[in-house]
Amino acid sequence: MKDDSRVTKSGHILRNTHIDELPQLFNVLKGDISLVGNRPLEHYEVERLLAQKQTLRFLAPAGITGLWQVRQYKRQEFKEKERIMFDNFYALKQSFCLDLYILVQTVAVLFKWKKVGKIS
Repeated sequence: MKDDSRVTKSGHILRNTHIDELPQLFNVLKGDISLVGNRPLEHYEVERLLAQKQTLRFLAPAGITGLWQVRQYKRQEFKEKERIMFDNFYALKQSFCLDLYILVQTVAVLFKWKKVGKIS
């Protein structure tokens, strides 16, 4: 979406500063989604994963930030297979410590810090 002609200059600024994500905090406050979890998918993506029997990711709550979101900022390209792998990993290993790790990584991404650490 780097050269998306539909994005205005102000929209580009909102995306680069991640201010466009702030309205999602209302969804967290309402209890619709969590702060950390697997990112909600488009309807067509959900149907495709269900058809492929890729349902493990749905064991985790939906969230504003997640493992694959912070990981994708470290690379230009991010394959769907890898996203599914990270979502499944989070669904199986979700814990306070992992959530804290993801939140620290998210802050690092927001402030354009370099790599903070690795998941083992």
